[in-house]
Amino acid sequence: MPVNLHAPDPAALLPVAGVDLGWAEAGIRKANRKDLLLIRVPAGGAVAGVFTQNRFCAAPVQVCRAHLDIGRGVRALVINTGNANAGTGEPGLAAARATCEAVASLVGCEPGQVLPFSTGVIMEPLPVDRLIAGLPQAVNCLAPDHWAQAAETIMTTDTLPKACSTQAQVGAHTITVTGISKGAGMIKPNMATMLGFVATDAAIDPALLPRLARNVADASFNRITIDGDTSTNDSFIVIATGQSPMPKIDSFSDPRLVELTAAITRVAQQLAQAIVRDGEGATKFIEIVVEGARSEAEAAQVGYQIAHSPLVKTAFFASDPNLGRILAAVGNAGIADLDQGTVQLHLNDVWVAKNGGRHPQYREEDGKRVMQGSEIVMRVQLGRGEARSVIWTCDLSHDYVSINADYRS
Repeated sequence: MPVNLHAPDPAALLPVAGVDLGWAEAGIRKANRKDLLLIRVPAGGAVAGVFTQNRFCAAPVQVCRAHLDIGRGVRALVINTGNANAGTGEPGLAAARATCEAVASLVGCEPGQVLPFSTGVIMEPLPVDRLIAGLPQAVNCLAPDHWAQAAETIMTTDTLPKACSTQAQVGAHTITVTGISKGAGMIKPNMATMLGFVATDAAIDPALLPRLARNVADASFNRITIDGDTSTNDSFIVIATGQSPMPKIDSFSDPRLVELTAAITRVAQQLAQAIVRDGEGATKFIEIVVEGARSEAEAAQVGYQIAHSPLVKTAFFASDPNLGRILAAVGNAGIADLDQGTVQLHLNDVWVAKNGGRHPQYREEDGKRVMQGSEIVMRVQLGRGEARSVIWTCDLSHDYVSINADYRS
């Protein structure tokens, strides 16, 4: 069961002017389920993406990067589930390109203006004929208020759809931001194993959007981890339609850029945390705050070392306050000159370790009380500087093994 996560209320998902969404049941892997999503983008909109750092990246990731490099203006995104089209060689690239050509002919644009995305089983040929046959159904149901159905369509091992909206003041105008994501396992930064699509009606120069997308990803999807594995298909896309009456942001020095970035980041962080809460087999949502580091990168390095430790994660699943495992992970984070005598550790309201050793007033029953909760904040203070970082993760349960052992059955 997901950790304190509920399906989004469709009525709370706000349409973004200029964005239309349609879906189909194409039977890509299983019959009678939504598995094909089409997102139409208006002419003049801006689109930017952040993609997996896995060198064995999937065919659609390669095609997306190439099409964004062309710079002709993206008019459509097409997403299929059930098949990752990864580890498929040249035939996989041909299938991704054929998908773009089919979409382009239906929405009236060039193939280079279409971005393809796939998620599902790796190293299986993409049934591109079924995908293309399902596209007319997706086109026929395009509408601006289909965000909830879109979130359902991109699910794989997710137990719940993930979507949220916000409105924010940017300069003198109110803008809308709505997004969806999927992901539950094979989650680690660079990117986290996920697909994420966030749209806003704000107007921004296309040259500015790639940096905004990277900054948002670094504050959200690159701050979550479930199991330390980076997938082949991870993609995060930001769409800015420019349909709001606000004047275009055309400079990095424009103060409205900070406001817009903050609004998009709020939505992206909710989507990222939803992925962790829905982590495969997760029973605990854990926020790891590392403070007192010499740099943000150093703080993140320590946070990820803790979050990726199977010993730490299984202890949290068992509510076992074997908390020396956390200190061992801190010491194993690769900081050569770490002074263990300055390290402090807190779990929620409990001070566990003081100056590198067990706090004199710490009691194991207090540690167990905290670890039995479904929401835990771990705070590590290194005593080396002023930098900090926050990582979101979950525990590691028996169900995680079962879900992944049975994934293809």
